[in-house]
Amino acid sequence: MKILHTSDWHLGRTLYGRKRYEEYEAFLDWLARAIRDNGIDVLVAAGDIFDTTAPSNRAQELYYRFLCRAASLGCRHVVVVSGNHDSPSFLDAPKELLKALEVHVTGSPSESPEDEVLVLRDGRGVPELIVCAVPHLRDRDIRTAEAGESIEDKERKLLDGIRDHYAAVAALAEEKRRELGCAIPIVATGHLFAAGGRTVEGDGVRELYVGSLGRVNAKVFPSCIDYLALGHLHVPQKVNGSETVRYSGSPLPMGFGEAKQQKSVCVAEFGGEGVSVRLVPVPVFQQLEQIRGDWDRISGRIFELASQGSRAWLEVIYEGDEILGDLRDRLEEAVGNTAMEVLRVKNTRAVDRVLAQTMEEETLDDLDEDDVFQRCIEANQVPEEQRPELFAAYREVVLSLRGCGGQPEQEGRHEN
Repeated sequence: MKILHTSDWHLGRTLYGRKRYEEYEAFLDWLARAIRDNGIDVLVAAGDIFDTTAPSNRAQELYYRFLCRAASLGCRHVVVVSGNHDSPSFLDAPKELLKALEVHVTGSPSESPEDEVLVLRDGRGVPELIVCAVPHLRDRDIRTAEAGESIEDKERKLLDGIRDHYAAVAALAEEKRRELGCAIPIVATGHLFAAGGRTVEGDGVRELYVGSLGRVNAKVFPSCIDYLALGHLHVPQKVNGSETVRYSGSPLPMGFGEAKQQKSVCVAEFGGEGVSVRLVPVPVFQQLEQIRGDWDRISGRIFELASQGSRAWLEVIYEGDEILGDLRDRLEEAVGNTAMEVLRVKNTRAVDRVLAQTMEEETLDDLDEDDVFQRCIEANQVPEEQRPELFAAYREVVLSLRGCGGQPEQEGRHEN
């Protein structure tokens, strides 16, 4: 029994205005070959299939075409759960139709644990795997808000709700395993932020809750789970060093901060001696390169890349002391006869920091909504002791709007 664990595809994702459909098509072609070449029996996609709650027709086409293809490659089952970027109702809409392809979708958490516990059978009808297909658990799904709650009260109720949900689903999975009378593995999914999880600058991972609220300790998950397939964090990683509690990470770099990461998917193989896990590296389909330094360093690196025939998309961070009023013109000239393209330029030279209070050259492209709110706090001279509580209240409002289907953040500031 071999399971391939992946997550955080973010189909339809753009990067500073550039569409990435060709990259996604190349990845899904590669994933189909990986399923075939590795003899995968079950594919598990742990959330954030799409980048927005209203994916484009092209993104949907890539998704459905891949699901049909996976069914023809010897992969007996596909399990898909929603992430915080997905629309639960959109994913759920074709679920009954997709069952004909042995594609099992859980978009919305159910009041009945039975709906999230799947008994998967082989070609002869023999049970071979139990999957606790738990989707992203939104605040409103697991917690009742009450007037006058403190942040500590909210955190406790959130974690209790997550713990109770997993406990109920896992208990039913164990009960089904006992009824079947065979020691088949139990796999569970999750789309959340595990305590201690690693992120990197520029990876765009959206905080699901305010501050550390909702960061889940691994002890929340019942011990009967043989492999826990997690999504949400883009860095491939183990949770608390466990071989069997993992984030597969995103298959494509979501931003320039992830450009140097080796992306991968996880293959978990169950045998007589338990489960073994190995990583299968994902190729780079579109090179991203972040270049930072003074002009000599930047121009030298562009020349080096050009001599290699690079087709990279570039983020340039100028850190020199010299004031370059024609920085963008220089960059356009440097890449003019190459296949490279500069997607973003950021100027952080020392003199800018000295003159930062004037903000003459600062644009909204350099800020996210949190930065703007911080500027408002400073402009209105809010006392320091009042700022943490005010900022926490602001973040709650933003997150509640997102939970109600609000628009995603500006392009280039992707969130998981």
